[in-house]
Amino acid sequence: MSEFEKYESVDTDGIFSKVLRAGRRTYFFDVRETKAGDYYLTITESKKNTLDDGNIQYKKHKIYLYKEDFTNFKELLNETTAYILKEKGEVVISEKHQNDFNPKKEFSNDQSNGVTNDFTDLEFEDI
Repeated sequence: MSEFEKYESVDTDGIFSKVLRAGRRTYFFDVRETKAGDYYLTITESKKNTLDDGNIQYKKHKIYLYKEDFTNFKELLNETTAYILKEKGEVVISEKHQNDFNPKKEFSNDQSNGVTNDFTDLEFEDI
């Protein structure tokens, strides 16, 4: 089970809350109540950072999402995440993994099947 698949339920003020732990980040999905008695959603990202002196600091960012925006928010979230997965797949390429990722490996000479992939670098002016 990956870090993104670990969900926790947390009871806050008797309404509803979920926690998603994902490495150094934790996402809190909290149902809150307006003064008028309606519900809205807050999404909080908490990121753990270790300072140069060894102390730990948490940076938090919060989004307030109200019911009238749920449908459009969900549609755009689904559309943008589908686009990313379609274009880049589910493999994560990040700074942490950058040392293992070398796109030129895929295009190196492959003598095992008699195919060579030799490339010449072109500049815009060469076209």
